[in-house]
Amino acid sequence: MRRRSVLVLGALVLLGCRTDPSSAQATAERFLDAHYVRIDRPTAEAIATGVASKKLADERRLVEGHMIDEATRLPNVYYRLEEERPDGDARSRLIYRVTFAVEGADTFDRRVLILLRREAEAWRVANFEEFE
Repeated sequence: MRRRSVLVLGALVLLGCRTDPSSAQATAERFLDAHYVRIDRPTAEAIATGVASKKLADERRLVEGHMIDEATRLPNVYYRLEEERPDGDARSRLIYRVTFAVEGADTFDRRVLILLRREAEAWRVANFEEFE
């Protein structure tokens, strides 16, 4: 009984530490996971709007015909939130430090600014920009 109580309490603490899945931060991190970590353009495009949608469509056109297979050296991508600046109830800016590590190559960092906009009760990525 005591062990079960400890496990339940631990699970509640972990759930309390998670980001609200409907928040701007959670949306930004779903975008980072899709676009940078998994290279899953359809998922990234599904949560994008405006300029972000155009950038993703442009990227898709640039890589048409290039397949990712077992021989492709995919990066390991890690990110952490550096700054969040809400702008009222309908806009937010988040800056992440993103680290790219490719086996046999130098590891490098980029900062990624993600601009979010609330549309129809859901957050969408309106723009994103990489810089050093």
